[in-house]
Amino acid sequence: MSEPVLSLRGVARTYVTDAGELPVLKGVDLDVMPGEIVGLIGPSGSGKSSLLHAAGLLEKPDGGTVSILGQDCTKLNDRARTRMRLGTIGFVYQFHHLLPEFTAIENVAMPAMIAGRKRAWAGERAEVLLGRLGLAERLHHQPGQLSGGEQQRVALARALTNAPRLLLADEPTGNLDPETAASVFQSLFDLARETGVAALIATHNMELARYMDRVFALRDGHLEERTPGF
Repeated sequence: MSEPVLSLRGVARTYVTDAGELPVLKGVDLDVMPGEIVGLIGPSGSGKSSLLHAAGLLEKPDGGTVSILGQDCTKLNDRARTRMRLGTIGFVYQFHHLLPEFTAIENVAMPAMIAGRKRAWAGERAEVLLGRLGLAERLHHQPGQLSGGEQQRVALARALTNAPRLLLADEPTGNLDPETAASVFQSLFDLARETGVAALIATHNMELARYMDRVFALRDGHLEERTPGF
């Protein structure tokens, strides 16, 4: 049996507010296997983003361990965490965060170039990914010239440029109308299946959550597994 791409054990996170301490994660355990698409649901403020930030090495948990490909990343220094994120993890957010002065293909190629790839290789990789997402005719358009759905597809291609083993998505269709959201999610789903990436996707969209391999609700700091199609 293959090992988990992502393994969380006892992950805890508490924020300090004016009203006192606010624990949002209270010992979360979760494994995400290669090629698996896992949904994360829960109301706003339940800790979904905090969990993704911990899993993506953007924030250090207050307790527990985060392991990626069998490596405990909890005590890595900042440089090592950055290297792990760049080479192993792809991120998609609710808002695309594309650089407005660059074209679609330039936005997608950038992570590969940052990782040390040649410009030509990065451009070819970006063109292939954008083509698979139905954007072959939009390669040289800037974000402002693209629709919301097209922008989010570019963001998805960018997240997959470096062939990550783990894809983390935080409400990736939350800013789109239902029809566009369904189309973008289908693109994400198809590419995740095709590439074999392990995906953890936070969403408010119950219709989309039904199609995932496993679904967990985050409530009172703990995960409760739900049956897909609930």
